[in-house]
Amino acid sequence: MREVKQYRFDTNSILRILERWVTLESPTFDYQAVNNMMDLCSNHLAEMGGRIERIPGKNNLGDCLRASFNETSENIDKPGILIMGHMDTVHPIGTIKKLPFRIEGNKCYGPGIFDMKSGNLIAIEAVRMLQKENKLPELGIKFLITSDEEIGSPSTRELIESESLRSKYVLVPEPGLPDGGYVSGRYAIARFKLRTEGIPFHAGINPKAGKSAIKEMAKKIIELEEMSDENRTFSVGVINGGEWVNCVSSTCDAEVISMAKKQKNLDEGIATILAMNKKNSEIKFSVEQSVVRPVWELNEGTKKLFNLTQEICKGLNLPFSHGSMGGGSDGNFSGALNVPTVDGLGTLGENYHTLKEHIYIDSIEKRANVIANIVSNLH
Repeated sequence: MREVKQYRFDTNSILRILERWVTLESPTFDYQAVNNMMDLCSNHLAEMGGRIERIPGKNNLGDCLRASFNETSENIDKPGILIMGHMDTVHPIGTIKKLPFRIEGNKCYGPGIFDMKSGNLIAIEAVRMLQKENKLPELGIKFLITSDEEIGSPSTRELIESESLRSKYVLVPEPGLPDGGYVSGRYAIARFKLRTEGIPFHAGINPKAGKSAIKEMAKKIIELEEMSDENRTFSVGVINGGEWVNCVSSTCDAEVISMAKKQKNLDEGIATILAMNKKNSEIKFSVEQSVVRPVWELNEGTKKLFNLTQEICKGLNLPFSHGSMGGGSDGNFSGALNVPTVDGLGTLGENYHTLKEHIYIDSIEKRANVIANIVSNLH
């Protein structure tokens, strides 16, 4: 049995920091807002003595942050521990007015608090605790904080993969499972951009003389979503079309996400949706494949990492379970590269991506303890 220690984290202090982080909104497509959040996080990590590197954003997206700890002459060139998270959220600027940071009993609310600012913070505080208790492992520790996970990591995938391949272990403090468990695999995910092109006409005179791009897109959405089965799903989450209510729409755009438990199921779905391209008719329909997250399936290295996690949970008298799930995270990339990865290490809560997003306050110390003990026992 490895050494398992019950650390005493200051939950109130963590909540005060978390309030500043959550109040500073950081939606993915507002690169300045994301960079402001990276500034705040950089200061926090620098105060802990981390070696801070700022990585400029690409494609009009925010910067990334790399912070290195526990570097020695013996470990600086060796694979170490990578703790990986994102600071972008799905909530647009102004959500804080609808979903203010607040505490109600054991729940703490705020945009992005569960996915995943609280997870990032408890991972950072876990390393701070190990510094204080002189329990850091021999391995070097790096944090990689990215800026575009919520849109599939289109500008950061190469960075994530290269950092993962330079690491011996990857820890991802994304939200924990509802039963308090951890994530040992992720489903494959693909995104697509759809467009229909119709024929405009004055809708107040003779709408039948035109061909509505919106109407055609509505048909395609139904067709696509009805293709979902137990092996893969298709879901349209964004749609934009038309310019004037008195004009038959000439264009309509939509975005669809597909999720599959196995890579072969995703590949079959990709082939099916791309085959729907129709350009030689009155109304054109085109499909463009966007970002893809590969399937991450449990491998031997990850099994050993989960055996350690189970021992630690037993020593802390905490529940333990693990499993594969959807949703997607940057753990898809490290896991698919066969780098031992534990995901879902973050806080427990509910309703992320909604105006009821919250965490359970009593999970802060418990989950931070799990992270601290995993890190201290890795070699």
